[in-house]
Amino acid sequence: MDIRITEIADGTYQLTTYDPAIDFSLNQYVLTGDEPMLFHAGTRASFPTTSDAVGRLLPVESLRWIGFGHVEADECGALDRWLAAAPQATVVQGAIGCLVSITDLADRPPRPLGAGELLDTGGHVLEWVDTPHVPHGWDAGVLVDHSTRTLLCGDLFTRTGSYPATTTDDIVGPAVAAEDLFAAMSLHPTTAATIRSLAERDVATLAPMHAPAFTGDCPAALRALAADAERRISALHPTG
Repeated sequence: MDIRITEIADGTYQLTTYDPAIDFSLNQYVLTGDEPMLFHAGTRASFPTTSDAVGRLLPVESLRWIGFGHVEADECGALDRWLAAAPQATVVQGAIGCLVSITDLADRPPRPLGAGELLDTGGHVLEWVDTPHVPHGWDAGVLVDHSTRTLLCGDLFTRTGSYPATTTDDIVGPAVAAEDLFAAMSLHPTTAATIRSLAERDVATLAPMHAPAFTGDCPAALRALAADAERRISALHPTG
């Protein structure tokens, strides 16, 4: 499958693969700089095509960091293949994910990040934000790129089908429809509050894993997604 490459923010490249067999798309992100990062390692089967696409941007062996939001096949299935191809690369993820999964899964020890910890990659200053159970998984988290005001937000705002690389159109409606279909969100008591807290961040671009990069009103989109989660949680416990 072809991979579309688009620079969505300064030194931030979105690599999009659309699979017509399942009518679903996957974004991975390359952050260039002194210490390049791949965010989302993809599945094992996708490694040959994805590594070729990354190679169009920079030498694969120059990757220094490999990150992802939570442990799931499309997020980190190809992790060890990337580590083999990039001998200086280190997996970076939240402390919980490293403790419960990645230390055992990865061929090399990971670099755990505590909540609010910064990672300076020489071009991007990244902050790890714990979002346990949002969208799913105890180990879940997101990265805020303070250098470009980009939120690498993983499975938040997931939608089906193909889509443009970037948009200013509504991204909440398609995400609500996808959640109606997949029921993938963990409806935890803190789900809505966790998403709403991300709206307090100084973010100009949302960079999801399964949706176009959004450059509209990011706080409003996050608050609307939080309201939908709140609605779903309330429906589980009707009053009266």
